[in-house]
Amino acid sequence: MKSSPWWKQATIYQIYPRSFFDSNGDGEGDLPGIISKLEYVKELGVDAIWLSPFYTSPNKDGGYDVADPRDVDPRFGNLDDAKKLIQVAHSLGLKVIVDVVPNHFSDQHIWFQQALKAKRGSAERARFHFYDANEDGTPPNNWISLFGGPSWTQVEDGQYYLHLFDSSQPDLNWDNPEVASDYEVTLRFWLDLGVDGFRIDVAHGLVKENLLTNHPDPQGISDALRLDVSMDPEIRYALLPTVPYFDRQGVHEIYRKWRKLFDSYQDREIMAVAEAWVHPPVNATRYVRPDELHQVFNFDLLDAPFKADFLYDVVTRSIELMDSVGALPTWALSNHDSPRVASRIGEVQARALALFVLALPGSCYVFAGQELGLPDGEIPDSSRQDPIYFRTKGAQKGRDGARVPLPWSGEAAPFGFTSGKPWLPLTDKWKELTIEKQGVDPKSTLNLYRTALKLRADHLISQGSIIWLESPHHGMKSESLLAVRRGNVSIYMNLSDSPVEVELSGKLLIMSAGTVDARDGKMTIPAISTIWVHH
Repeated sequence: MKSSPWWKQATIYQIYPRSFFDSNGDGEGDLPGIISKLEYVKELGVDAIWLSPFYTSPNKDGGYDVADPRDVDPRFGNLDDAKKLIQVAHSLGLKVIVDVVPNHFSDQHIWFQQALKAKRGSAERARFHFYDANEDGTPPNNWISLFGGPSWTQVEDGQYYLHLFDSSQPDLNWDNPEVASDYEVTLRFWLDLGVDGFRIDVAHGLVKENLLTNHPDPQGISDALRLDVSMDPEIRYALLPTVPYFDRQGVHEIYRKWRKLFDSYQDREIMAVAEAWVHPPVNATRYVRPDELHQVFNFDLLDAPFKADFLYDVVTRSIELMDSVGALPTWALSNHDSPRVASRIGEVQARALALFVLALPGSCYVFAGQELGLPDGEIPDSSRQDPIYFRTKGAQKGRDGARVPLPWSGEAAPFGFTSGKPWLPLTDKWKELTIEKQGVDPKSTLNLYRTALKLRADHLISQGSIIWLESPHHGMKSESLLAVRRGNVSIYMNLSDSPVEVELSGKLLIMSAGTVDARDGKMTIPAISTIWVHH
């Protein structure tokens, strides 16, 4: 019997290179720093690492403004370091996924520099979206950048170019065959270096429609697409289907071609996961049809309230939708673009939710620092670097709080991350959250993750989907309790502020908080906690 592909139920650890570990004292994490800490990652119990961009970049948007997608930025090291990282990871049994950014380039990329020097209608400008101004000199349409301000910037000859993000990130024109051909070269470059997969940034955004048409609520759709902007869910979900530049049908033809490329590497199982912000949720299934990509991110938990009915609906819908196309869901509680889960719902709640999610079928993505229970960093405005903060003139704080470097050791900031000044400040409040201290504390969040991931591998990976449990003591959508069974393990999450007694017997494998009282075929689950019980 053929074994299941490695990525089907993998736990994937996201590393933001600039914030992981600094090897040379310049205040920024780098590839040699990552290499030196891969043993820590392996000990955590994950299956793969996902590296956010480390390519040549002016770093105006955290490396997502790529000036050369086939080279390493000097701040992170060089290509030899990248090769060594892949080799060392593989020697430890870790797969390597790298970020690719096909929606846009940096304005420092040679193509865009050529376009600026070229004339209207030139082949150089045809690689991007250049259009003439309206008769009154205004941009071609009223679209708003996701980072704030207009989506168009004017060049010296009067034309405008499109950028859905910062003005330093001109969008590529994927209707141009030259763009597609060049990106295939990039994918092959990294595959030939040995990577095992790709995370595709803005995977839903490559194809645009109605480029010369105004939208009735451009600011609304821009806000709706950002998790760091508070918005009523119903309003958000009503706006999302109206976005004219995301989730167009043309993207799927691109990924069918990519899938053929991936499948041509028969020496190993290549995977690709799409960052696709789409609505309604059923649209996500299109990205993981058998001839397209392997996974699509499920973002529902990134802004989910800690409420049983909401979580029940998310889990049920996610599993059912992916099953309809023969795929498994993905789960993520934090990433580099969203507030950290401990800040969003609370530290104890985050531990309980993490333990519940790690029991579910599919792949789990863990953002570095999540395993420490890190909250968002405390960033003074004078230290902020996110272009969102500057483009909105401070109205939106941006994503810097989630990107603060990891605390490794010691009693004071920067906690061993660097011998220099860190690129974003760490707070002294984190002295109890360092990897050093948590590593020797059996009740720490770090050891909760280590234990849970080992138990997940031992008891759950080989099992099928979940069965929701129901009894007179609780319901599937109880306000206080969610309970599922997967194989021989029952998982109970008490979301209430009070202990809950249930009819339950077996061996307690793990709990996220408190003490479980078990007697006479019953167990009392502590407030705001999750338990796993083996039968």
